[in-house]
Parts: sequence; C-alpha cells; structure tokens
Amino acid sequence: MAVRRVCILASASGSGKTTLGRVLADRLGVPFHELDALNHDPGWTEATSAELRARLEPLVAGPAWVIDGAYRGKIGDLVLARADTVVWLDLPRRVWLPRLLRRTARRLVMREELWNGNRETLRGVLWDDNALIPFAWRSFSDRRRRYPTVLAPYPVVRLRTSREVQRFLTTVDSR
Repeated sequence: MAVRRVCILASASGSGKTTLGRVLADRLGVPFHELDALNHDPGWTEATSAELRARLEPLVAGPAWVIDGAYRGKIGDLVLARADTVVWLDLPRRVWLPRLLRRTARRLVMREELWNGNRETLRGVLWDDNALIPFAWRSFSDRRRRYPTVLAPYPVVRLRTSREVQRFLTTVDSR
C-alpha cells in the first residue's frame, strides 16, 4: 500500500496512535508530527485555533508526513482533507485502558516531560474538568458512534485489534 500523508486517529487515548505514528513515519522515511505537542505550549497553555493552524499548515503542505491526531474541533478537517490515508485505531477498552493506566502511572512516577516542559499530574489525569482517564472513558463510545459518519468522506483504514495493526504495517511500502 503506497501511503505518503497519513493521519492517525483513535477511539481513545492509550490506543497507540503516537507509537504507530512514529513506527509508520520511520518505515516510510517521512516526518512525524504529534498534534498534542503543537497544541500544548508551556504551562499546558493551549494554542488558539489560529496559532495551531499556522503551525500546522506548512507541515500538511509537505509531500509526505504522518500526523498523530486531527483536532477537528479546533482546526476542522485541515489534516484529514490533506491525508491520503486515515488510520483509525479502534481497539477495545480491554486493550487501551490498561495501556493508558500503565503509561500514565509511568509518566507520573518518572515525572516524564510530554511536550514543551509539560508533565502530567495526578489531578490532571483524574480530577480536572478534562482529566485524561475519565475523558478517554467517556469519549470512547462517542467516537465509535460518530467516526463512521465523520470519517466516511476520507480513505479510512479501521484497525480493531493489535494483530490488524501489525498486519497493516506489513502492507505499507517502506522507503
């Protein structure tokens, strides 16, 4: 499968979109961009829609890339419209929830920096208004319901198991 501009989405955090994005970008020999890193400035300050669009437009204008995320609520279909392939990671809760919990625990204990000096906090992953773990739990069913319609205009590869993810990687043309 020849792909050059890939947008990776997931039904929930912890599904592996960043990991898949990095592997895929490496395999294709193209740049990888994580939208969370472009959106979250120091102090967890979010970029405005205009700022995020300005950061992203030159990247999606390139001939080849892998982008983790779409931020449709903030920038519309900017990424989706320029992608030749949209990979939708739609793994079951029993797969992504343990991954998310392990990753989050590691980041908290190790005080791991995510982007631009930002680190997760216990409050931020459990109790804030958009706390990571409750948000992932709530958004999962909503995305599974909405994505078939939202993504219908785009060339989507829906991956529902870890085995399907591995199989997909074997079908992608490398450099």
